[in-house]
Amino acid sequence: MKFIETLKNVWKIEELRNRIIVTVGLLLVYRFGAQVVLPGIDAAQLSNLQTETSEGLFGLLNAFTGGAFANASVFALGIMPYISASIVVQLMGIAIPYLQKLQKEGASGQKKITQITRWLTIAICLVQAPGYLASLGPVFGIPNSAFLLGQGGMFYVSSIVILVTGTIFAMWLGEKITDKGIGNGISLLIMVGIIATLPKAFLQNADSRMADGNNVMMILFEVVIWFAIILLSILLVMAVRKIAVQYARRTASGGYEKNVFGSRQYIPLKLNASGVMPIIFAQAIMFVPGLIGKSSFLEDTSAGLWLQTNFSDIFGFWYNLVFALLIIIFTYFYTAITVPTNKMADDLKRSGGFIPGIRPGSETSEYLDKIMSQITLPGSIFLALIAVFPAFIVKLMGVQQGWALFFGGTSLLIMVGVAIDTMQQVNSYLLNRHYDGLMKTGKNRKAVA
Repeated sequence: MKFIETLKNVWKIEELRNRIIVTVGLLLVYRFGAQVVLPGIDAAQLSNLQTETSEGLFGLLNAFTGGAFANASVFALGIMPYISASIVVQLMGIAIPYLQKLQKEGASGQKKITQITRWLTIAICLVQAPGYLASLGPVFGIPNSAFLLGQGGMFYVSSIVILVTGTIFAMWLGEKITDKGIGNGISLLIMVGIIATLPKAFLQNADSRMADGNNVMMILFEVVIWFAIILLSILLVMAVRKIAVQYARRTASGGYEKNVFGSRQYIPLKLNASGVMPIIFAQAIMFVPGLIGKSSFLEDTSAGLWLQTNFSDIFGFWYNLVFALLIIIFTYFYTAITVPTNKMADDLKRSGGFIPGIRPGSETSEYLDKIMSQITLPGSIFLALIAVFPAFIVKLMGVQQGWALFFGGTSLLIMVGVAIDTMQQVNSYLLNRHYDGLMKTGKNRKAVA
């Protein structure tokens, strides 16, 4: 009953209600577009494409696009080119002074960075779109009869334009959800796409279990493990190390000035400050060994065959061992460039705060950096274990690969992280209106209209 009452409170707040309606409406538009097949392709002859993208690395790509990749949809490239462009621009900001300058200019600089990211997204799409179209026949096995207008220049030009436009439109939808809706729009698009493939993957695995003579208890056992992994992922996302901070003198707000001597607060340092980015970086690198194995000078050698065999199976031992090591390395790397301990120390010093027993300035920066290094190690190992857990599920329990992808890795962490972020935003609206929040129970509060 408490949950139902909270939902009623959510609906009472007009601004929050309108934002939820806008968000749901735009997400439905995105899901509708994922079902619209490219002009000139017979949707009835895409069974080979859907089979080839049901598992493995292509299955992961298909999950990120919400099935659009397997449908040869106008949104087949999904929002991932924009994510890739954002990562590239963020990394380039470390080495390029111009981007560093823009990052320090506030809103105007961020606007220019956004424009650069958009243009880079188009460039990435112009590379990926022809590759996707060229792979439909020879790689994914779509018959020539499925191309109703042939595969000539007109088909390629029109389809490339549509695929690029589809990604740009998806990017626009994400930005509108962020501005007019609730939550991070781009992240919500990815999460909804992942969730869209979940029921099908679960039902296929359940049918396989029943066909093999397994009873319902085995399926329930898998669901219990899945919920346990979700809880562990929530712990990873929410875990923080609190660093006590003391202020010698501070002004408190509230319509009047008040000096507080000896006021204590804390700096929350996240156990996993890098989120899912290390997994995304590592996933991109894992394409390289397979490509090297297929190169002309290694293709027919024993080393080339070994690379092709072991790094094309995303549930294999060597793939997951290298994958886990890369995640740990990239977690340290990404944490180092995204957690500005020097800036934190300077801001703390300017505000009159200090960590007890640590001198303000460089010593505080070194202390924070040391703490971040210490908590990043268990965080990175935990992240790597969650990322490779689907391989354990496949090998030890015989779970189908499509369903196994939801037992860890990028898919699960994105779902958990975005869900928590969205709930926190809804929670803030409720608490501002003096309602009980979604994420913490408490005494009933008097509603304010």
